[in-house]
Amino acid sequence: MAAPSPRSPRLRLLLSGAVAALTAAGVIAVMPNASAAESTLGAAAAQSGRYFGTAIAASRLGNSAYTTIAAREFNMITAENEMKPDATQPNRGQFNFSSGDQIYNWATQRGLKVRGHTLAWHAQQPGWMQSLSGSSLRQAMIDHINGVMAHYKGKLAAWDVVNEAFNEDGSRRSSNLQGTGNDWIEVAFRTARNADPSVKLCYNDYNIENWSYGKTQGVYNMIRDFKSRGVPIDCVGLQTHFTGGSSLPGNFQSTLSSFAALGVDVALTEVDVTNASTSQYAGLTQACLNVPRCIGITVWGVRDSDSWRSSESPLLFDGNGNKKAAYSSVLNVLNSTGPTNPTTPPPSGNGTRILGAQSGRCVDVPGSSQNNGTRVQLYDCNGQSNQQWTLTSSKQLTVYGSRCLDAAGSGNGSAVQIYSCNGQTNQQWNVNSNGTITGVQSGRCLDVWGTGNGQQVQLYDCNGQANQRFSLG
Repeated sequence: MAAPSPRSPRLRLLLSGAVAALTAAGVIAVMPNASAAESTLGAAAAQSGRYFGTAIAASRLGNSAYTTIAAREFNMITAENEMKPDATQPNRGQFNFSSGDQIYNWATQRGLKVRGHTLAWHAQQPGWMQSLSGSSLRQAMIDHINGVMAHYKGKLAAWDVVNEAFNEDGSRRSSNLQGTGNDWIEVAFRTARNADPSVKLCYNDYNIENWSYGKTQGVYNMIRDFKSRGVPIDCVGLQTHFTGGSSLPGNFQSTLSSFAALGVDVALTEVDVTNASTSQYAGLTQACLNVPRCIGITVWGVRDSDSWRSSESPLLFDGNGNKKAAYSSVLNVLNSTGPTNPTTPPPSGNGTRILGAQSGRCVDVPGSSQNNGTRVQLYDCNGQSNQQWTLTSSKQLTVYGSRCLDAAGSGNGSAVQIYSCNGQTNQQWNVNSNGTITGVQSGRCLDVWGTGNGQQVQLYDCNGQANQRFSLG
């Protein structure tokens, strides 16, 4: 994570650059009718298939004012310190999940999802781990990831597998983990995927919000390399700590879009803003809404008094639990999207057929019910007009009959099933500028193999391989 415990403070670089104007960030929005607006952050975000979360400390779960706000307002929870290495494995080979489980149980008993934070980090390592180096430390990292993920297997929405591994200039941080070899991050992600194939695996860092900044480019190049070589990574977390000169950059949305174009989800994972600037909070929220693969926002704490930056009043609730102006600015932006109506056909677009880059085949969904969850099969359609795919004006991919696609499956090469999803926004597919088709949430692109017209084809996770891309015909 970003926010360290009080015993491990970290000085953050103050980025240069002015706060983007609201119009530049695209946050001028028309509110829906009051009757259509949601009254909490989580519910408002859910209208567009996103989440709005917060970081929780186990030590505060006995505070009723704290838990009342957290349970009411948020639909995703991150453990503030309780799932980090020093908390989960204080002694080598002896795991302790009591505090992490306390948060997990509190959240899930209230129907809230949980993000895991964090598995491999240069900070907040237990003393025994800090004393290791080389191959011993590498094995300890692998064992830690396996041990923690085994305990939470199938339970969490995502894991911040690796945290803060880059310097401000885009080079690798000279940490004890980096000292085990430059491939340590790749090893961490591959270990994590084997440990739990179902959970989203994320890289998380701070000061990667400005697209022109060296650190941002360093992380971007790593993700691009990972995707090109099949290293399992599903998402990038931008911590979004805006403090002093580190403000909402005018190119923030471009940063989100650029990461997303690599075939990963993006999330704002540890948001806090000096003096809770309404323009910055509204701007970062709108930027996320404008990028289909920005799946959610998490603020790092509930009330100002709970924040590691409490003297800067950086959150959406003051120390007494009152909603601040920034809260209203965020809620208004979230509500400006309005609820998604799954029965309304999508608007017409200017797309024609989607063709396989090598096969030339388009895809057809024959004889499928429009009921959500009904399994359908894809076939080579030989260009017949009623079997074409179109792009809506919002660049979302829909099939004849206004059905969109949802894929279920795990790992490259694993068969993926396609379902009728009744137009639910979190199950739509986007066509990227590089010719790949990716799921808004799943991040999987499509590949069709098969021989000849009319033969059943199967879809696989293609990891961005060029010969598995689709293009507009």
